[in-house]
Amino acid sequence: MRILKLGGNEIDDPTWLARLVAVIQTMVNVNDVPILVHGGGKEIGQLQVALGGEPQFVAGLRVTDQTALKAATMVLCGMVSTRLVAALNVVGVEALGLSGVDRNLVYATRLEHGAGDLGAVGKPARIRATVLFEALAADVVPVLAPLCADGVGGTLNVNADVFAGAIAAAVGADEAVFISNVPGVLIDGVVAPRLNTNDIQALIANGTISGGMIPKVESALSGLQAGVKIVRITNIDQLDAGTIIETA
Repeated sequence: MRILKLGGNEIDDPTWLARLVAVIQTMVNVNDVPILVHGGGKEIGQLQVALGGEPQFVAGLRVTDQTALKAATMVLCGMVSTRLVAALNVVGVEALGLSGVDRNLVYATRLEHGAGDLGAVGKPARIRATVLFEALAADVVPVLAPLCADGVGGTLNVNADVFAGAIAAAVGADEAVFISNVPGVLIDGVVAPRLNTNDIQALIANGTISGGMIPKVESALSGLQAGVKIVRITNIDQLDAGTIIETA
C-alpha cells in the first residue's frame, strides 16, 4: 500500500489532474489501491485574500487564523476533495472524500512551534486506521483532506505533509510518496537520489532546503521513525524516482 500526498500547487491544473487520474487508475487495476492525501495551498491563499485575509507562513507552515481556517475548510473539504473524487469516479475508480473530522478519523492537538504562533494548526494525535482499511478492502480510494477534529467541537488545520506522514505510519504503508512540483530534493539544481537525517539537517542549516520543502523532509523522517518502510519525494511523472529519504 502506498500513500500519495498531492501538493496544492498543481491540483487545479486539468492536465496535471488527468495525469494523476491515469496513474491511480493503473494502480487500482493491479490491486495497488492507494490512499490520497491532498493539500490546497494556492487555492486556500486565493480564497483567504478574497475573504479579506492575508496569507502568512512560519517555517513553511501556514498561519491559520479564523479567516484562513474558513478558507482551508472550504477549499480542502469542498472544492479540492470534490474535484479529485469526481475525476476518479468518471474513469471508474471509486473514491471517497474524507477529512480528519469525518468518523473521527484523525484527532489533533494544537501545534506549538518555536518559530512563532501558528494559530489553529494541529498535529495528529490519534488515527482510526480501521476507517481507511474498510475503504481499501472495498477497492475504494480514500481521498483525505487534512482538517482534523480538536476534541472539543472545533477543527484544526494540519500541514498536509505532516498529515500524510502520520497516516502512512498509522496504516503501516509500504511507501509514502510526497508528490511535489519538483522531481525531488534539488541540490545545485540536481535531484539528490538519497538523503539521510544528517544530510537533511546540514542542508536545512545552510539554506539549501528551505520554505515548504522543510516540512516535507521533516515529515519524511517522522514517517520513517514511525515505521514507514520507504519515503520518497518526487513528481507525478516518476513515482518510482525522485529522492528517497532514509535514516542515517
